[in-house]
Amino acid sequence: MFPLEIWAAYTAACLLLMLSPGPDNLLAIGRGLSQGKSAAIVSGVSSGAGILFHVAAATFGLTLLMQTSALAFWVVKLTGAVYLIWLGAKVLRSRNLISFASTAKQPLSTIFATGFLSAALNPKPGLFVLAFIPQFVSLDRGSVTIQMLVYGCWFAFLTAVGFALMGIFSSRLSSWLRQKPRVVAGLNVGAGLTFVASGLSVAVLKQK
Repeated sequence: MFPLEIWAAYTAACLLLMLSPGPDNLLAIGRGLSQGKSAAIVSGVSSGAGILFHVAAATFGLTLLMQTSALAFWVVKLTGAVYLIWLGAKVLRSRNLISFASTAKQPLSTIFATGFLSAALNPKPGLFVLAFIPQFVSLDRGSVTIQMLVYGCWFAFLTAVGFALMGIFSSRLSSWLRQKPRVVAGLNVGAGLTFVASGLSVAVLKQK
């Protein structure tokens, strides 16, 4: 059902997508810098869970509904855009996505919820999953649903592991950054602007 050469090509495409800069891997990096490895791992896992949400939605028809229903697409798009812009405004206001103050640390449950909502409420991954995964699916290789779910779960797993590793490696910079408050402030501003820009890009997303 899953030929090795197709699986390898699919994995390579997933890795390239995972390495592309975006709000979700930025969250994992920020958590790793501020709160260490555990927070980075939780943030990465939450992004993977968000991808699983889109995989399930694409497999069972919600993403297809977004493509065919203008109202459904508008509601999902607006919700995702507002959430990302709100995250960006929050980071710009508080400057605490990357912070080494003990009072600024967040519980792991909050970190997971933030990462999951960031991924799940962004319609771009859902539309991407619907357009991307079927390129590797074939009617000749068995159940389309099973193929979609297996490919999607692998994409979610790679995302979770990749983002967690990004956060873990970035945590090694924390000692240096503690001595560079201006750099930390600049990183927080850049992160906030990235979230706002991502939200605005979602807001202008057009239905295919």
